[in-house]
Amino acid sequence: MTSLYSASEKTEVESAIAETHAYIPTLPSIPGRDEALERANSLSLTTGPARVNPKAKIVGEFRTLRCVLWENTTTDTYDWNFSIHVTDTKEGFVNPKGNKDVTGNRLPRSHLRSKWLTCYLVDLSSLEWHTMTTSEVCTVFGVSEKVGLDGPMAARRLAKNGRNVISPPPTHLTRKIFWYIFGGFGSLLFGGAIICFLAWFPLGDPKPQTSNLALAIVLLVVLAIQAVFNAWQDYSTSRVMASIAGMLPTDVLVTRDGNTLKLPASELVAGDIVKITLGSKVPADLRLLEASSDLKFDRSILTGESNPISASVEPTDVNFMESKNIALQGTLCTSGSGRGVCVGLGDFTVFGRIAKQASSERTGRTSLEAEILRLVVLIASLAFTVALFIVILWAAWLHPDHRAFINVSGLLIDCVSVAIAFIPEGLPVCVTLSLTVIAGAMRKSNVLCKSLSTVESLGSVNVIASDKTGTLTENVMTAVNLAFGAENRYSVEEALELLRQDAHGNQCVKALAAIAGLCNDAEFEAKVEAGCSGPRKINGDATDVGLLRFSDNISPVANARLEWKEVGKVAFNSKNKFALKLLETHSERHPMPVLASDNFHLSDYLLVVKGAPDVLIRRCSRFMDENGITLPLNDKIIAAIAGAQEGYASRGQRVLLLAKKVVYSSEIHKAVFADSNSLEERLVALNVDLTVVGLVALVDPPKGDTAHTVSICRRAGIRFAMVTGDFSLTAVAIAQQVGIITNPLPAVKHINDLPKDMPLDQIPSFNADKEPGDPVSSLVLSGSEMMTMTESQWAQVLAFDEIVFARTSPQQKLQIVRTFQGAGCTVAVTGDGGELPAKLLSVNDAPALKQADVGVAVAGGSEVAMATADLVLLDNFSAIITGILYGRLCFENLKKSILYLLPAGSFSELMPVLLNVIFGLPQALSNIQMILICVITDVLPALSLVKEQPEADLLLRKPRNRKKDRLINFKLILQAYFFIGVLESLTAMVGAFYFGFQRNGVPFSKLWLQYGGYDVDPAVISELTNKAQSIYFFNLVMMQWFNLLSTRTRRLSLFQQNPIGGPKTRNLFLFPAMLAALGLGCFFSYVPAIQRVFLTRGIKAQYFFLPLAYGCVILFLDESRKWWNRRNPKSLLAKMAW
Repeated sequence: MTSLYSASEKTEVESAIAETHAYIPTLPSIPGRDEALERANSLSLTTGPARVNPKAKIVGEFRTLRCVLWENTTTDTYDWNFSIHVTDTKEGFVNPKGNKDVTGNRLPRSHLRSKWLTCYLVDLSSLEWHTMTTSEVCTVFGVSEKVGLDGPMAARRLAKNGRNVISPPPTHLTRKIFWYIFGGFGSLLFGGAIICFLAWFPLGDPKPQTSNLALAIVLLVVLAIQAVFNAWQDYSTSRVMASIAGMLPTDVLVTRDGNTLKLPASELVAGDIVKITLGSKVPADLRLLEASSDLKFDRSILTGESNPISASVEPTDVNFMESKNIALQGTLCTSGSGRGVCVGLGDFTVFGRIAKQASSERTGRTSLEAEILRLVVLIASLAFTVALFIVILWAAWLHPDHRAFINVSGLLIDCVSVAIAFIPEGLPVCVTLSLTVIAGAMRKSNVLCKSLSTVESLGSVNVIASDKTGTLTENVMTAVNLAFGAENRYSVEEALELLRQDAHGNQCVKALAAIAGLCNDAEFEAKVEAGCSGPRKINGDATDVGLLRFSDNISPVANARLEWKEVGKVAFNSKNKFALKLLETHSERHPMPVLASDNFHLSDYLLVVKGAPDVLIRRCSRFMDENGITLPLNDKIIAAIAGAQEGYASRGQRVLLLAKKVVYSSEIHKAVFADSNSLEERLVALNVDLTVVGLVALVDPPKGDTAHTVSICRRAGIRFAMVTGDFSLTAVAIAQQVGIITNPLPAVKHINDLPKDMPLDQIPSFNADKEPGDPVSSLVLSGSEMMTMTESQWAQVLAFDEIVFARTSPQQKLQIVRTFQGAGCTVAVTGDGGELPAKLLSVNDAPALKQADVGVAVAGGSEVAMATADLVLLDNFSAIITGILYGRLCFENLKKSILYLLPAGSFSELMPVLLNVIFGLPQALSNIQMILICVITDVLPALSLVKEQPEADLLLRKPRNRKKDRLINFKLILQAYFFIGVLESLTAMVGAFYFGFQRNGVPFSKLWLQYGGYDVDPAVISELTNKAQSIYFFNLVMMQWFNLLSTRTRRLSLFQQNPIGGPKTRNLFLFPAMLAALGLGCFFSYVPAIQRVFLTRGIKAQYFFLPLAYGCVILFLDESRKWWNRRNPKSLLAKMAW
């Protein structure tokens, strides 16, 4: 026998452990005590020797064992004995399925390497803690169920494995700082600065030009400013993990060293024994060791079901999340008490994994980010192309023929000048500030935008997938109709009249009301505020509230609940779609809903049930007629019940079937009441052979502004789809009331109207260009139908104008979003905020919210889902109109800012460089002045455009097509370069060369095609060039005033969108920004110290007036263009408009 590991094998083992340390960390042995407790096959500190369970599914740390293995070189196997030291793990060491060799003493070498040294990062579906016995779980973690962990071991585990907290998402600070600086135009600016430094020194030797050094420094300053604004924008992004951390408990009761201690939840370690009491939040994923008969947990934070789920020590489901012997982190104990061992901590709890998914970075770019990237690539490509052209021109012609004109240093500066000319350096600042301004305006309108880059995405949304209850409706249920017997249908008012007159059928009404009040978890508010004259407040689910109020109007519910005692119940959930309660009474008078024909005795129990009619009717065998007599259920009555349900549902009412059953004492034993799990199973088994008492229809009216909201969205070209868990007929009826469905019910299509195998190339695409009044198509689908649909049918669905998805699950909601996105749609999704009781927003909707282009949450949902969403509507759903308006306004104003920046900040800066290189003229605008225009004089006016009010027809336009309607396109280039840009550069050139040179004794002919060989004193040419550059500079500054006024609107006249008019058109930031631009230009041109460094010059007052005249011409021409386009919207000029 030799030692188990060779040196290389030891390295392999240590490497395998290190690689999986984050998930399955090891715990050091306990010095001294391990050796004292070495004995063969000993597993427990408290119970003495015990044999290893051969069926144990997890083999890991046995706290008192040292498992020493020896290599048998003759048989190529490992022999072992138990004298102990096996490492402790955070979630145990997973014995791979099928490996049953735990009790043997010989394993093949390959078996040990391939299976025992492999650590698996298991997903939720493969967790097996719930399938193990309590003793097996305690054995794995080396803990005594009664004594708990000892202090030193807990301390070591805490030091080794870390705190029980959900890790914040990685900041990647270094990467972020890199992109702050070099993202967007930053890399071009940085490269330009390096070139300028090289042009100054060493390429500028022996006479380096100070202006090149100044240009390099200015470029770096501009780069720093852009980096600061990029960092500011990123800092404003929402902090998801902060809200999630606030949901977790702070202090918990833990058993350690035989004592019960109160510790912070963050200090829990694997194997800790935690006590759960009423009202406490579960601090980690626990495998329950003890559970009182009434222990229940509210799992709504994870599953969306607000009804408490009973707990058990024994496994009840193969799924880790569904098994009742697992208490999940973040859930709330609503009753009872229990104890459990920590099997999942921090990031490795179910809650932690979902939170990590919700806080992860969104894949892909927002539409605005994509547009900015496209603009950067376009500008960089143009700059590189023109710079390459200049280099080729210099190498092939200028340098050989005019060697003294442009040296290498000058060539580099010309290339930098091209980059400066093309890059609108002020654009990143404008984008960041405009998004901030828009987000602030949205916040004032109760729309919280958590990510600036998604502001604009809402403006491009063309599909809204909205839930129904609580979003489109009030989430206030009121009973309005009831039905019983064969053909007895009454409104609630008519039913009350039956009672007052003691008319035929009043017994059925009383029985319905009694069941509605008894099979109900809602409660009246105990305290009534003084001076409150309205109806008493009820706490509970909206449906239960409506039923309780109906029941109390018929007969006081308090009296019925005094006469009946609840002994068991099954809460409503999305699987069963029913709720039931088992009651007993000691009243001799047989209180309602028991009637004489029920043959009820005091020793018997009464089962009362409510639920979906289509589900419960299959569990019923009898019905109660209008006389209160129980009769066998037949096809005629079933058809009548189905007809009543469809009739009420078609009016938008939620229909519930109420039933009862007498459970004789012989059918249920007293012992079953001691175990809540056994009781629940027995109650479900008894839920057959029910007697139909009747139907109750409740209405949840649409909100007052819902129809207006839907109408505005549809006029804005947005498809408004309803996605709900309600019955199809109910959903369609509400959709018709709010305007989502405008066709009559017979014209609404269903799954049967969609051929399964229609070729995809024959399916018409959605027509987004329909005019008001054109025929529209409507469709309703249920979740069960969606499960059977083919690709062809989904493609047909996308062509409909009006769609209702009913009976859908969160997974199907995600499927709907992905399908629309696959067709090129921009989708906004609202979370399932009202479909669930208590308006709890399930984290199951987080994937759909994250998948959507814009996730929208209504305030009142859970913090997890609100953290996942991009926008939170703080008031009500109608605020989404404001969000859409500002989202579109954001894109419009950014487009206006770019159009304002390009003529002077790009085209008119490029022309002097090209004229200098190609025609040998002095450069009419210096590089420093180019930057001054881009980041000083043009920025404030461009920012004033982000304060522009929306044009009157903004919500009457179709949503922009992200594939076609770009932030910068050919139409905008045409307007910026070949209309405004040509006029600005042409007039500025005239001013520079006529007033700068011609009027000072240097005719244009002495400059044209001279390439530096001017027949004039170089000092005179240099000074006149400085003056001419300043004339050109101020000409652009002044003419940009009128470019600003014309760019304010795309279609309307300046006088229709009066900047000093009413509040809907007013923009008082324009004129201060214009004056500030002129003032800053004067500052950099008239201050002597700046003149010496930047070689700028002041100009005479007379040169300020000609640009004003030129600007008036630009404004007049643009006003004429807009007038013609309004009069002739289909003309060629109108189609060319930006």
